[in-house]
Amino acid sequence: MKQVVQNYKSGELAVLDVPVPGCKPGGVLVRTSYSLISTGTELMKVSEAGMSMLGKARSRPDQVAKVMQSVATNGIPATYQKVMGKLDSYTPLGYSLCGVVEQVGPGVDDVKVGDVVACAGNEHALHAELNWVPKNLYAKVPDGLAPRHAAFGTVGSIAMQGVRQGEPQLGEVALVIGLGLIGQLVVQLLTASGVRVVGADPDPARCELAERLGAVACGDPGSTAIEAAVAELTDGHGVDQVYLAAGGGSNQPVELAARLCRDRGRVVDIGKCRLDLPWNAYYEKELDVRFSRSYGPGRYDPEYELEGRDYPIGYVRWTERRNLACFLDLMARGRVDVEPLVSHVADFDDAVDTYRRLKDGDLKAVAVLFRYPEEKGKAPAPAVAVPAVRRGAGGPAPARPAKTPVRLAFVGAGNYATSMLLPHLVGRDGVELSTVVTTTALSAANAQRKFGFAEATTDLDAVLGDPSVDAVFVVTRHSSHAELTRKALLAGKTVFVEKPLALSEDELAGVLAAVEESGNDRLQVGFNRRFAPLLQEARTRFGVRTGPANLRYLVNAGRLQHGSWYLQQGTEGSRFAGEGGHFIDTASWLLGADPVSVYAVATSGDDDLQVVLRYRDGSTATISYVTTGPSSFPKETLDLVADGKVLRLDDFVRASVYGSKRWVSSRLPQARDKGQNAELAAFVRAVRTGGPMPVPLESLVATTAATLAVRAGLAGGAPVTLAGAR
Repeated sequence: MKQVVQNYKSGELAVLDVPVPGCKPGGVLVRTSYSLISTGTELMKVSEAGMSMLGKARSRPDQVAKVMQSVATNGIPATYQKVMGKLDSYTPLGYSLCGVVEQVGPGVDDVKVGDVVACAGNEHALHAELNWVPKNLYAKVPDGLAPRHAAFGTVGSIAMQGVRQGEPQLGEVALVIGLGLIGQLVVQLLTASGVRVVGADPDPARCELAERLGAVACGDPGSTAIEAAVAELTDGHGVDQVYLAAGGGSNQPVELAARLCRDRGRVVDIGKCRLDLPWNAYYEKELDVRFSRSYGPGRYDPEYELEGRDYPIGYVRWTERRNLACFLDLMARGRVDVEPLVSHVADFDDAVDTYRRLKDGDLKAVAVLFRYPEEKGKAPAPAVAVPAVRRGAGGPAPARPAKTPVRLAFVGAGNYATSMLLPHLVGRDGVELSTVVTTTALSAANAQRKFGFAEATTDLDAVLGDPSVDAVFVVTRHSSHAELTRKALLAGKTVFVEKPLALSEDELAGVLAAVEESGNDRLQVGFNRRFAPLLQEARTRFGVRTGPANLRYLVNAGRLQHGSWYLQQGTEGSRFAGEGGHFIDTASWLLGADPVSVYAVATSGDDDLQVVLRYRDGSTATISYVTTGPSSFPKETLDLVADGKVLRLDDFVRASVYGSKRWVSSRLPQARDKGQNAELAAFVRAVRTGGPMPVPLESLVATTAATLAVRAGLAGGAPVTLAGAR
């Protein structure tokens, strides 16, 4: 299928061939009929992409702050690679469309194939021939409403949420500053609510359009006509509400709002304009400044948008989905008319030229629609205690001919895969990147372009059934690791799965059942720290241990940003369940054994953990996993004490060993090699030669079981014995 994309680094716009998105549970696959260009939001993004790197940095200071934090945590080389990888990727455009349901995912019962729906979301309602849209981001189109009009549903919801924030009352007077697409819709919604509207915009054509659509008077923000109209309509008191629907760097809109608003009036910011509030003016009138966040309640909440968890109507009357349905209803009943806003309808194949004309000013438009070709043929439906290790009848993998490349497939192409794994595999001798599989079409296309995969798809079964694929990398969200690993093992593939292997005892048992059933134990979990060159050298310098050891591992994990999927504990498990295996594996590797018991305590809320591991020879390892430490402190520090010696690791930058002689590594000022390259080299070598996997399966299982036991230890308040541990 085709999709409009933009490279944020170069500014390039393209209509790209990408795989058809998978129809996941909880949503529908929609074939687009019309999609709407947001001439404000999208053109701002297009303009930013054309800026220099300095210009991009100035326009997004929030992202610059994240980059600086990453430098402090991961060093300059890793941060540079991560940032450049993100910038040099195709990103989608669009967030408002109308189309026909082509496939219904499990868990959806309110629409059927063939229904016409309006869709929202800058990750789901894209300028693309097909989109997967979750349940709370679509609404059925009422009978009689034209698809080209229904494509306005999302921007209509944005305008509606802004109006709701203003709490208009019958008979009030409102001022709308900025008469672009959103401003024109705000004018109509206010008029439909019994509010008299004055509009302000420097473009006479837009002022004339707003008056035709219901505004009492409109004019240039700098003219006296606006002030005169407001004075006449309000008997000199000022308007009850002001809606800021303008963009740009001028502070004129907020100054005009203060001047024309009545005492204790309301100012609602819908657009993205400069907000240097003149303190005296806003203070003296005690103006109520409010912000309107996108389509309505539910926006940016992954449980609402992705998992389909609705808010009870008794507590949240107008969610983003209800706003969408309400706006469609208003259009269907003729209370809002969007046809006069349509300045241009372009064929989808002409998307790049249309954006260019808009950016250059050749095409003056309030709203532009893309019209998609009618379906010519139906698209194919894409697929979307320490347990004992028992192996089936299968034996070691046969050695490959020396000159035959190892063919690798990736399931998932997110940030970790593209920044920490694939750069170490691309161009490696004897490795061929065969296929990348994602549920999001564009991420697969990006990975194919950047890393040279032979194919990109959303069909997992096709990859698992391909006999030419030797190994499968599972680099998806945590909740899918165990099931995808199980499927790949049963398909006879060697598997590299990022941590964690499993989020529950049942999931771990399912993986081991697949090993027993298939006889395929060719599995590696991404516990990379044991492969870090600095830690390997320090272990060698420390020498053979004879007595019990005491190990202390401080992990200064830091706070997660709001909205991070790591915080979705209901589906993705706790944060420690997701990454704690790294630290348990490192401790066990240094001590040369697997733990026999786990004891865990936590602060209130389970944010900070103390995990004590006990080993059969009397050694102990204490992992302090904290989220409340300062970002300026190193992320990982480790001390191992035994036999009169101390091994110390400082955040994979420096290591030292204290004993009869002292050894200190040379300091690596900016680089932190946490072992991914060496780990991948060992994995590829095992696949090529058919030799043993880099880490024994028993150790992978023991580490996973110990990680899962932390949850049981917290619940029970007592040590958890790991039966069967070595």
